[in-house]
Amino acid sequence: MKILRLALALLLALAAAAAQAQDISTRVQDGYADSGGVRIHYVTLGDPRAAPVLMIHGFPDYWYAWRALMAGLARDHYVIAIDQRGYNLSDHPAGEQNYRLQTLVGDVAAVMKQAGLPKATVVGHDWGGVVAWQVAMDRPELVDRLVILNLPHVRGLRRELATNPQQVRSSAYARFFQQDDAWKKLSVAQLVDIAVPDKADTDTRDKYTQAMQRSSIEAMVDYYRQNYPREPYTPDSSPVTRVRAPVLVIHGLDDPYLLPGALDGTWQWVDNTLTIVTLPHVGHFVLRDAPDRVVPLVVDWLAH
Repeated sequence: MKILRLALALLLALAAAAAQAQDISTRVQDGYADSGGVRIHYVTLGDPRAAPVLMIHGFPDYWYAWRALMAGLARDHYVIAIDQRGYNLSDHPAGEQNYRLQTLVGDVAAVMKQAGLPKATVVGHDWGGVVAWQVAMDRPELVDRLVILNLPHVRGLRRELATNPQQVRSSAYARFFQQDDAWKKLSVAQLVDIAVPDKADTDTRDKYTQAMQRSSIEAMVDYYRQNYPREPYTPDSSPVTRVRAPVLVIHGLDDPYLLPGALDGTWQWVDNTLTIVTLPHVGHFVLRDAPDRVVPLVVDWLAH
């Protein structure tokens, strides 16, 4: 009977999340944090007294990428979703040095300070996953729990780049982005097609078109120029800083860019409980493609 009640409650929560996700942009509150003179935009949803969950998007997204998970969590959590620098309503300072990983970590810390959060569950996807891993390592006092969507620990990625020719081939896009003036070869329309491939979803495509027009494509590429491993690829031999928070990793196995082999050995870099969930027949944009599977996984994991 207890299991039945839990399943019913979960189904009701998912139904409510699905109904509310589309209009979530009208329900969130906007905020801005100052990060060393750079303005970082974020939105909030839910009761500020509830347990906080901070979400960090990747390429080429913005805070709206989290709408399904925000709707699913907002009843019991205070949800914060940021626009990373360079994206949407956040500033996009010129110069690729402004997109170093340590600077991006500082943006998260600035948002948490502005929002009055001493600690939060941090969730990241793609480049947001890179930043989330790094926040957990560099600023462990800020991270209660860590949730990573389709971004293996960077040590695992670097190992695969050094030893797995298939991963090298899958990272060709990153090498392209690292070329001089690669950003000039990308368009808003191309970015929208990557983020929202469903051309029938005109509402979401319109939202993304507006967000990408407000963004800096050059800044998006600077994330790769500053932080993605470069050839010749070598494993990371620097001292290990283990993540002290509990970690949930969700990985769509059909990701054509970040192959699942990089997940092997993740336990070496986590000094707490580690849960890895792999989803067959799901690609890189795991939340977008399988919200009915990802949202319950995160909701259930945070409830225990």
